[in-house]
Amino acid sequence: MNTKKLTRQHVSFFIIGITIIAAASAAVIAAILVSVAKQKQAARTPFFRVVDLDNTIDDPAIWGRNFPLQYDSYRKTVDPSRTRFGGSEAVPRTPTRADPRSVVAQSRLEDDPRLNILWNGYAFAHDFREDRGHAYMLDDQTYTERQILVKQPGTCLHCHASIYAPYMRQGEGDLFRGFERVNQMSYAEARKLVSHPIACIDCHDPATMQLRVTRPGFIEGIRALKAYEGIPNYDVNKTATRQEMRSYVCGQCHVEYYFKGPEKRLVYPWANGLRADDIFSFYEKTKHADWLHADTGAPVLKAQHPEFELWSQGIHARSGVACADCHMPYQREGALKISDHHVQSPMLNLNRACQTCHRIPESDLRQRVERIQQTTHEIRDQAMNAVVDLIADIKAVRQKHDAPVLIEKAQRFHRESQFLLDFIEAENSSGFHASQEAARILALAIDLARQGQLVLRIAPSNSSRKTHE
Repeated sequence: MNTKKLTRQHVSFFIIGITIIAAASAAVIAAILVSVAKQKQAARTPFFRVVDLDNTIDDPAIWGRNFPLQYDSYRKTVDPSRTRFGGSEAVPRTPTRADPRSVVAQSRLEDDPRLNILWNGYAFAHDFREDRGHAYMLDDQTYTERQILVKQPGTCLHCHASIYAPYMRQGEGDLFRGFERVNQMSYAEARKLVSHPIACIDCHDPATMQLRVTRPGFIEGIRALKAYEGIPNYDVNKTATRQEMRSYVCGQCHVEYYFKGPEKRLVYPWANGLRADDIFSFYEKTKHADWLHADTGAPVLKAQHPEFELWSQGIHARSGVACADCHMPYQREGALKISDHHVQSPMLNLNRACQTCHRIPESDLRQRVERIQQTTHEIRDQAMNAVVDLIADIKAVRQKHDAPVLIEKAQRFHRESQFLLDFIEAENSSGFHASQEAARILALAIDLARQGQLVLRIAPSNSSRKTHE
């Protein structure tokens, strides 16, 4: 009797237990389903429209009301960052009325005095510093001492400011007309038109948030490049894939360029291709020179941050890896997958920037990158020595001998070797974007510089000095 009663109790407890477990499981499953539903809904609604955006709003803080996560990471570009071969360290300075900055980046001219020789007679020999984050791109150009030596044109704002809205205003709705008008202004006049460094509007359509190219220089440059490749009338905003646009929006500014004619029209010299020697052949055809070198008299060129061109020759570009994949890698914020707008070196974010594809330890990745950069730096040093030696030799011959034919021939070697060296010197990856191409360019620079020295070995003896010496 007691046994039967005990058995019935056990059965009752078992049923109650099963019921409780089932109810708890159902509650957990329901909670999970609700959470998944919320996550899916959040993913379908990646932002809340707090303000209405249009092509007149260039203040990133206003865009940040709709996109607070992206804006928070964008604001981090004020943070100083340094890797072994690049980036900036904060150098304090006393603000003045002419320059209110209390912090600047370290001087590259002090780090390597050979640069003074390389750029003698040009404003870069007066003030050249490490790059800082995007937050400083406008102020650092506004207050560089180069502005004192050379009255720069409004063209410079093409890549140093949020310029799309001012172009549209100046062109009365015509982007290219506004671009042309601003180019012809003085820098001081054009500077009054802008208030922000690169901002959301410069890369995103305010209605759809789709990536877009807003810089006329790139639009024309990529059209010329595609025509060279056999694709006429290329329209980047209509034809490029989304993955291509994730590089093109960066390539709007991280490129080589020059100012054409008295109207100072910005031109990307890509009509012969993107390689350094292709660009040099373009400059040879157009007879462009940035200045006459003070020591050699050669009509030389100053290369400008050609990251897009060198990246285009590398393994990542060939593999379909975009600039944003490494410099603005995706990150998870709850259910959202967004691009990190704290644009910085992948070396500072190896986990998300590199290990997504390269499943090896961070220490191995860092060692591999730094080995490439160290090798490039060593070859760069040899090329720098070769070009500086050639400059010294040309200077000596000009002072001691009347040999215009030999000097002119050596000047041509100087022009080309210095441009190739400067192409890698000005590029900000220390060769990593395309290590073999960087080594090839630097090796060619060394060879050309040494050939220039050999030319001068047959200069007349000291007895043939100029009459005024």
